[in-house]
Amino acid sequence: MRLPNKVTPYSKSVIAWFPSILSSLEEKAMLPQDLMEVLVTEQANMGDFLDALDCLYALNKIELTDEGRLLRYVDANPM
Repeated sequence: MRLPNKVTPYSKSVIAWFPSILSSLEEKAMLPQDLMEVLVTEQANMGDFLDALDCLYALNKIELTDEGRLLRYVDANPM
């Protein structure tokens, strides 16, 4: 997992994926493969994408639906 430090800039770190993943999932729940198709380009590293999903899940910002297939954004203030 690449975290920002003196050698790795923020833009090349896993944390740089967070805003794009969360904004995509805010719009609608998606299958992981569909989210990957939307966000991963030829230059991007799929390992970093998966690490970002792991981090967001651990931070309780995303979750899997009951069926275990769709990723969805966890709203901190449900109303």
